[in-house]
Amino acid sequence: MSTERIVVDPVTRIEGHLRIEAEADAQGNITHASSSGTMVRGIETILTGRDPRDAWAFAQRICGVCTLVHGIASVRAVEDALDYPIPPNAQLIRNLMIGAQFVHDHVMHFYHLHALDWVDVVSALEADPAATSELARSLSDYPHSSPGHFSDVKKRLREFVESGQLGIFANGYWGHPAYRLPPEANLMALAHYLDALAWQRDVARLHAVFGGKNPHPNFLVGGAPSAISTGVERGRRGTAVDDAGLALVREVIGQMQDFVNQVYLPDTLAIAGFYKDWFRRGEGIGNFLTCGDFPEKGLDDPATYLVPAGVILDRDLSRIHPLDLEDPQQIQEFTAHAWYDYSTGKDSGLHPYAGETRLNYTGPEPPYEHLDVGADYSWIKSPRWRGRPMEVGPLARVLMMYASGHAPTRELVNSALHTLDLPLEAMFSTMGRTAARAFETKIVADQKTVWYENLMANIRAGDLRTHNQELWDPSTWHSEHKVRRGIGYTEAPRGALAHWVVIEDEKLANYQAVVPSTWNAGPRDAKGQFGPYEAALMDNHQLHDRQQPLEILRTIHSFDPCIACAVHMVDKEGRELVRVRVR
Repeated sequence: MSTERIVVDPVTRIEGHLRIEAEADAQGNITHASSSGTMVRGIETILTGRDPRDAWAFAQRICGVCTLVHGIASVRAVEDALDYPIPPNAQLIRNLMIGAQFVHDHVMHFYHLHALDWVDVVSALEADPAATSELARSLSDYPHSSPGHFSDVKKRLREFVESGQLGIFANGYWGHPAYRLPPEANLMALAHYLDALAWQRDVARLHAVFGGKNPHPNFLVGGAPSAISTGVERGRRGTAVDDAGLALVREVIGQMQDFVNQVYLPDTLAIAGFYKDWFRRGEGIGNFLTCGDFPEKGLDDPATYLVPAGVILDRDLSRIHPLDLEDPQQIQEFTAHAWYDYSTGKDSGLHPYAGETRLNYTGPEPPYEHLDVGADYSWIKSPRWRGRPMEVGPLARVLMMYASGHAPTRELVNSALHTLDLPLEAMFSTMGRTAARAFETKIVADQKTVWYENLMANIRAGDLRTHNQELWDPSTWHSEHKVRRGIGYTEAPRGALAHWVVIEDEKLANYQAVVPSTWNAGPRDAKGQFGPYEAALMDNHQLHDRQQPLEILRTIHSFDPCIACAVHMVDKEGRELVRVRVR
């Protein structure tokens, strides 16, 4: 049977260096898919030889969208290597900052990167603002739901369209028959798209209070750079984390919870109701991994994690397999179809402690029509757990919390599936992945109140410590071991993230990061096993229009790809493009 190659490049609306090449048969069914990261990451090489205490500032720039998660993983890796405990307040502050990143990132992803795969913007011009208001009020008590509000949004959209310049809504597949929402639902979603732009600006202030700025707030090995100064006399200024700053954090948490409960979660379930067939496609591999995060007491007490660590195989939620990120038999990266060489050979796998970053581009000379997907075709490696591909991200975390018996997760998932008249198996899908992102956003937003109250209780009890200074001097690092190794992990919004460090003679001898989009977007391995993106596209996908492959975008965007985390840039000759001198 003859097939046709469909190329989507770039896929993402932001942070996009992702190329998908899919083969479709005469009926438009995707029979083969290849995921390619088309730029190379070099942060590991940049970090070699540097002071471990500075690593987070470089590693955090692996991505410009994920902001803090690489910084968290980096400081945790160095703290693990140096056996460097942090005070309880620092752990709570980190939980609040990571949680804020979850809520902020998931809302932004849904409305600004993924919702337009389901929402036909131009169709909103046909909507009745009064009927839109009635629809919105039936879903929640969100205050910005008046007919006048939706009328204003419709007017702004009409001015966009009539000007011939759709601006931020340009290049969409508007009018595609795969869009199913009625005009009123499209107008409501468009209004909330615009509301989310203003909302995200306000809630980013939490990072500014604890970390000085957003994006890329400040961190510190040994704790948090957030000196607490409560009870400052009137007219005198304290630190950012004073009474006013802590009151602002409480206000921001409330803003997050209100938007999630009144807008994001209702919109997700409303849209899902029109696309229930997308709960039956787009799963792929059926294996899920979480490294765990949000400890109540510390990373050395996994029993208190909000998100447990573990592995789920073959959709079996009755058993959680233990995960050990330091075990070279469990975690390996392969390069069988990636533009890297290993000293041990391309078909071998390396644990990140022994990881290598040896570039070897063998792809076609740009510009090119197609990649040779039978050979090497990506700058992304292929991570594996005990030789098996794993999906990471919101769906993995929600399934892990559900399987571990977390009551709020079970109640939320079961209630939503009951409303949609769907079985639990529906979660293993493109729309299930999208719904899981909304579910965990509510779970994390609600938990932020607990972390905040615990922090305030410590402060009221007189504990203001946010940093452990005992090991800041490198002379205290020495032990009977010349080489120190450590792993720092976190659950980034896009999935399990870990950094591995090897410290020798007080400097970084090796630094390796395995990021969520490496797990999900990686190419085939030496055994021919597809990565999660690739396998998901081969799961019940039929293209209506090969020139407008909306179906590919829906499934890939459901993972929330952030390919900058997996790749960075050199020119095609491998030459250095810019050198930045840091004093």
